[in-house]
Amino acid sequence: MNAITYAIIGLILGALLGFVVYQQKINRETESLARKTREKFKEAEEKAKEIILEAKEKAASILAEAQKEERERKTQIALMEERLLRREELLDQKLSQLTEKENSLKSFEEQLKKQEEELEKLKLEEEHRLEQLSGLSAEKAKEELISRIQEKNKEELKQILEKFYKEQREEVEKRALEVITTAIQRYARTNISEITTTVFPIESEDLKGKIIGKEGRNIRTIERLTGVELVIDETPDSILISSFDPYRRELASLALKKLIKDGRIQPAKIEEKVEEARQELDKRILELGESAAMDVGIYDLPRELIQILGKLHFRTSYGQNVLEHSIEVAHFAGMLAGELGLRVDIAKKAGLLHDIGKAIDHEVEGNHLELGIKLLRKYGIDEQVILAMQSHHDTYPYEIPEAYVVSAADAISAARPGARRDTLENYIKRLTDLEKIATSFPGVKQAYAISAGRELRVFVMPEKIDDFGALELARAIANRIQTELKYPGEIKVNVIRETRAVEYAR
Repeated sequence: MNAITYAIIGLILGALLGFVVYQQKINRETESLARKTREKFKEAEEKAKEIILEAKEKAASILAEAQKEERERKTQIALMEERLLRREELLDQKLSQLTEKENSLKSFEEQLKKQEEELEKLKLEEEHRLEQLSGLSAEKAKEELISRIQEKNKEELKQILEKFYKEQREEVEKRALEVITTAIQRYARTNISEITTTVFPIESEDLKGKIIGKEGRNIRTIERLTGVELVIDETPDSILISSFDPYRRELASLALKKLIKDGRIQPAKIEEKVEEARQELDKRILELGESAAMDVGIYDLPRELIQILGKLHFRTSYGQNVLEHSIEVAHFAGMLAGELGLRVDIAKKAGLLHDIGKAIDHEVEGNHLELGIKLLRKYGIDEQVILAMQSHHDTYPYEIPEAYVVSAADAISAARPGARRDTLENYIKRLTDLEKIATSFPGVKQAYAISAGRELRVFVMPEKIDDFGALELARAIANRIQTELKYPGEIKVNVIRETRAVEYAR
C-alpha cells in the first residue's frame, strides 16, 4: 500500500468519526428539545387546568347569584300578587257598599217623591177648600190682594222704587268709575306722539355733498325710491328726513345708514341699498308684531297676522302710534275684563286686533273696521274675538259683554291727555288725499306728497305716458286737487317721466 491509499483511508475514517460525533451531538440536542417541549406541555396542561377550575368557580358563583336574584324576584312577585289580591278584595267590598248606598238612595228618593205627591195633593185640596170658602179662585184672590196693596201703598212703593233705582245707578256708576280708575292706575305706559320728520345724524359735513351727488342725482334717486324729502341745510352734522308716513322715513333712514357704511353713493348703489333696507324693515315689522303679542301675553296668532300687526307701528291715528294704541287697548281691556269677571283672553286679543285693518286700509278699498273683520276671519281667529272688536265704533251691536270692555278701553286709550292730536291727523289726511288723487290716474306708478303738502311728485310709466301726456296729466291732477281739496297757498304738481334702457353683455 502506498501513502495515497493510507491517506484516503485516513480521510474516510476521519469522516466517519466526525459523522458519529455530529450524530451524537444532534441526538443530545433533540433529547434536550424534547425534554423542554414535554416540560412546556406539562406547564400548559397545568395552566389549562387552573383556568378551567377558575372558570368553573366563576360559573358556579354567577349561577348562585342568578338563582338568588331569581328567588328574590319570585318573592317580590308573590308579595305584589298578595297586595293586588288584597286591593281587589277591598275594591269588591267598596263596590258592594256603594251598591247598597245607591239602592238605599233610590229607595229614599222614591219615598220623597211619594211624600211630595201627597203634599201637592193636600195643597190642592186646601186651595180648593179656600176657594169654596172665599168664593174666589186663587188667581183672582192674588190679583185682588195685589191690587189692594198697590192702591194702599202706591205712593210709598213709588218712592221706594225711585230710591232703589237711584241707589243702584249711583252704585253702578261708582263701581264703573272704580274699575276704570284701577285699570288706568295699573297701566304705566308712556304717551309718545308721532311727528313728521326724522333727524339723521352724519359724521362729517363732506357726506352731504356725496348724498346730494352730481347735479343732485343722488338725492333725487333717494327721494324717488323712498318717497321722502331730504332737507340738507346748514344744520351741522345732520340731515332732516321729512314725510308724513313713518314707514317711508324709517326706510330712508335705514338706506342712508347702509349707503354711508358702504361709502359708494351713486344711483345704482342707492337702488340696491333701498331694496336691502326694505327687506330688513320687513323683518323688523315681524319682530315688532311678535314683541307686541308677547307684551300682551298672546302666543297663538298666525305668523301672517303678526306681520300685519307689526305694520301698525308705522301708522298713526291723530298723532298716536296705532301699534302702541293697540297694546294699550289690549292691556286696558284685559284689566277691565278681570275686574268685571269676564273672559280676559277674549278681551285682550280683541283689544290688540281691534285696529288691525288700519295696516292695509291704504292698500285695499274699504274702511279699517270691515277690513279688520275680513282679516281676522281669513286667518281663523275665534268668532268671539271678532264680536268683541267689531263694536268699538258703534257700527255693530254689542253682542257679548267683552264688546263693551273693548269699546271702553279704546276710548280710554284715545282720551288720555297728550295721546292724540287732531290737527296732525287732519294734516296727514290731507297729504294722503293728495297722493290718492294722483294715483287714481292711469299710468301713474308712484306719488309722494312732500314739503308739508306744498309739492306733489308723481312718477309715471314712460311706456304708457309720453312727454306731452305728462304735461296733460300734471294739469289734470292740479285741476282735480283744486276741485276736491281745501288747502292754504298753492300746491306744485311735479310729474316725472324717466326712461331707462337696460341691456346685458354676455
